[in-house]
Amino acid sequence: MKKFLSLLIIAICVLPLSAKIYDVRDFGAKGDGIALDSPAINAAIEDAASSGGGEVYFPAGTYLCGSIRLKSNIHLNLSAGCTILAAPAEMKAYDESESFGGFPEYQDGGHTYFHNSLIWAVGQENISITGHGMIDGLGLTKKDTERAGNVQGGSIGTGDKAIALKQCRNVTLRDITIYRGGHFAIILTGCERGVIDNITVDTNRDGMDIDCCKYFSISNCRVNTPSDDAIVLKSSYALKEAVLCEHISVTNCHITGYKCGTFLSGEYVPEKVNWVCGRFKLGTESNGGYRDITLSNCTFNYSSGLAFEEVDQGIMENISVSNVTMNHVHHYPIYITTGCRNRGPKEITRNSTACDIQISNVIAQDCDSLCSIIVTGLPEEPVRGIWLNNIRLHYRGGMKVLDNPRGYREQGTNYPEPKFAGRTPAYGLYARHVDGLYVNDLTFTYAKPEGRPAVVLDDVQNAIIRSLQAPTERGIKQIVTYDCHNIKIIK
Repeated sequence: MKKFLSLLIIAICVLPLSAKIYDVRDFGAKGDGIALDSPAINAAIEDAASSGGGEVYFPAGTYLCGSIRLKSNIHLNLSAGCTILAAPAEMKAYDESESFGGFPEYQDGGHTYFHNSLIWAVGQENISITGHGMIDGLGLTKKDTERAGNVQGGSIGTGDKAIALKQCRNVTLRDITIYRGGHFAIILTGCERGVIDNITVDTNRDGMDIDCCKYFSISNCRVNTPSDDAIVLKSSYALKEAVLCEHISVTNCHITGYKCGTFLSGEYVPEKVNWVCGRFKLGTESNGGYRDITLSNCTFNYSSGLAFEEVDQGIMENISVSNVTMNHVHHYPIYITTGCRNRGPKEITRNSTACDIQISNVIAQDCDSLCSIIVTGLPEEPVRGIWLNNIRLHYRGGMKVLDNPRGYREQGTNYPEPKFAGRTPAYGLYARHVDGLYVNDLTFTYAKPEGRPAVVLDDVQNAIIRSLQAPTERGIKQIVTYDCHNIKIIK
């Protein structure tokens, strides 16, 4: 008997007690899409937090909400059939933008302020939002006028982001769907250690912005962003200092540029190409830079491709991309650049740098012929150590030769978007101000006759081009070089 009692006591001590579940309806939430439910939801969160944490449960229903304040050790469980519906601005249900303390706002308002969001947390830990429910940002603003970096600083209004987390640790976002996510559907700034998995985003601005974060994995997600970036890593000055975005892995994701809503409906209507559709991007905010980033096993459709942009005096190094397919590619398939926009404190005088970037096993069909693969550095600071391996690109073709191939716009202080620079001098690969370019097994083809060379190298040092297959029209050279040294071409 004593042995039995001892084992029972041990079992009681070892086995965890069931965590308490806080049903938002028990706190007065109606879930009818009419009554404002965020006060009741915040009461449930406060009650759970005061007891050390727990699960805040949303049964099926439509919860009209303003700001929801997520706290440490809280799990928001959005059950199947649940929708958190963003309230319209006129209801004044969102928290006011917090003060930035009079510090210069080098980044735009979407990166500066967090309290004025649908779901937000600052300085919290062990937080999660999961379940098969939906966040519908119907009442959120998307600020279409904020384009090409022309607007900087200042709050862009209330209710501008769906999920906004700053300086949080141990974050999990899983299984939910975000429709019409506002300025950013998800923004994480200065967060450490987390998982974003099996998320579906169908939105009218950015899908996921991972800014100044470390040790995050993004996997098995579907991100449809017809009017802006899909998955974008940034390194802004929102933390009032330059902070690296590092140790980030992205895998098994799908990036698309269909009209907003038609991805979720299953209609899949391609958006008309204008600013940018989709793409995986580093930048443009890049004060700290990017290090140890991987992208693998992803598909792109009716979207732009890969854009790696270091233009604000940070670093960009140890970047690896592998096993990517693209179809109906807007503007460019692969874009690597440094520049000197230098949006940051004036006393910082270092150059933007990029090195050790490897892209392999890429297949792309129906690529816009505006731009080839682009790899460009600064005249005073070349991009160093670029590997392009086993890449197959099929272009639409039909472009004429440039009157002045060496007149292609230098990046300099310009906004780093290739469409503003116009046609590249080459149809397949254009590289300028590069030291260390290693190309192996590239195949370029085109549907309509091309007036440009396949490859143009300008101020490139120490390059090896091996196994290039790229047709050209009669009288057009396959490879053209200007002011290059130590170039090896191996058939």
